[in-house]
Amino acid sequence: MTYKTMTYCVDCGTSLEKRFLKEEGLIPYCPNCELFRFPIFNTACSMIIMNQEQDKILLIKQYNRPDYILTAGYINQGEDAEATVRREIKEELGLEVTSSHFNQSQYFEKSNTLMLNFAVTVTGQVTPNHEVDEWTWFDHEEAKLAIKDGSLAEHFLLTYLTKTR
Repeated sequence: MTYKTMTYCVDCGTSLEKRFLKEEGLIPYCPNCELFRFPIFNTACSMIIMNQEQDKILLIKQYNRPDYILTAGYINQGEDAEATVRREIKEELGLEVTSSHFNQSQYFEKSNTLMLNFAVTVTGQVTPNHEVDEWTWFDHEEAKLAIKDGSLAEHFLLTYLTKTR
């Protein structure tokens, strides 16, 4: 996989050059700031949301798109991933997280984002906000069929369900 490297310094805008850094290799370097510049990317969480019995999975549709996906959101500056999981589920669906477990992570090149996936159990009644067009509770087999085919959400869901069987 090829990753994009930074071309300009994020602080001063000077064109970066590659310099050797011991134990790191060739790293973008700003000759103006005299600092190495490591990659900058977004970080977000996605969640496999389950009911208390853990026999149903909540999938959503957003932004007038036709496919079911996992609930997800970007991590705010100063916020940890677990707080993001709780906040996003509360904001988008009105649900309270009762347990949360890290599933896996994967870099998503299309949005330059490191996705951290969690399996969570929730309580409460779904009260979606304006970001959610539609939501449905599916049993595990139905969720596998309903989730967007070929998506990162599908990958996370199938990996999780394979590990828990």
